[in-house]
Amino acid sequence: MSGIEPIVRTSLHEVMVERVRDLVIDGTLPAGERINEVRLCGQLGVSRTPLREALKVLASEGLVELARNRGAKVTVLGAAETRDMIMLMSRLEAFAAETAVRRLDDAAMARLRAKHDAVLDAFERGDRLDYFKLNQDFHLAIVQLAANAALSPIHAGLHARMKRVRYLGNDVAEHWAESVAEHEAIISAFERRDAEVAAAAMRAHLENAWRRADVVMRAAEQTMQPSGEET
Repeated sequence: MSGIEPIVRTSLHEVMVERVRDLVIDGTLPAGERINEVRLCGQLGVSRTPLREALKVLASEGLVELARNRGAKVTVLGAAETRDMIMLMSRLEAFAAETAVRRLDDAAMARLRAKHDAVLDAFERGDRLDYFKLNQDFHLAIVQLAANAALSPIHAGLHARMKRVRYLGNDVAEHWAESVAEHEAIISAFERRDAEVAAAAMRAHLENAWRRADVVMRAAEQTMQPSGEET
């Protein structure tokens, strides 16, 4: 019979990786915090084995740091490292956008437009985490459309490490709206099949992501500083 989709079986490992990753990305597990495995296992209703396996995956993505006999700690990214990664990512995704436009057919364009529309829907619902995930799917789809074997592994490494940073950029309502407007410029360039404008729009989008993240990071640093100095 046609039209019947197969049942998708999701392993506990996959569920754990995604769940703990989300806790890091949305700041429930704050940067620099040592992860209390006993407490987190109790909250998630799992044993320590699947949690530790999940933490190994997140460590490979650069989201947590593992230390022998000291457990796991959420990675802290400094401003300089964050800026450098975003600037490099802006060049990589600009190249991906320009290349993807030149390879684009109508079917691929329709799929990309559908991903963009899903991003907009999440924005209109005010669901930041769902928006973030759909936004990541949109960016990854462009990299995949570029079909460049050398680009993909380089981009994947940066993409994993930058997840928390890219989520931070939409912490302010005004910043979030700016990001959505930039997405509109990107998809518009794709639909016009304008490779150069698509590349420029993507590069500007990522460079603005650094500006937005920097504002949030500086504000967070100020709230953590003592209100006064002892004399």
